[in-house]
Amino acid sequence: MTDADELVDNDFLRQFELKIGDHFAKIEYSLQERKIFLTKLIIPEEIKDENFTSDFLKLVFDNIEERNLSVVPTNPEIAKFIRRNRQYKKLLPVGLRI
Repeated sequence: MTDADELVDNDFLRQFELKIGDHFAKIEYSLQERKIFLTKLIIPEEIKDENFTSDFLKLVFDNIEERNLSVVPTNPEIAKFIRRNRQYKKLLPVGLRI
């Protein structure tokens, strides 16, 4: 992700955005109380690869952790990322298992 711009939390569209050249990677979310529901992962085919997806999700999860929010992944790809990266399981709400 050498040519990536900074991660943007677009409150109006309720999505995290990362611009790579002419493309946008996005994660749509819904914020309720102190929980953020990650509902949709959109990565254009031109920039999609396993390393990019992992790096993008790490940026998003680090941002969420700084804001002291719990994460509820409703997208299967995001849930799979949490299973592979156990350090982010602490962000899950009490009682939620993936």
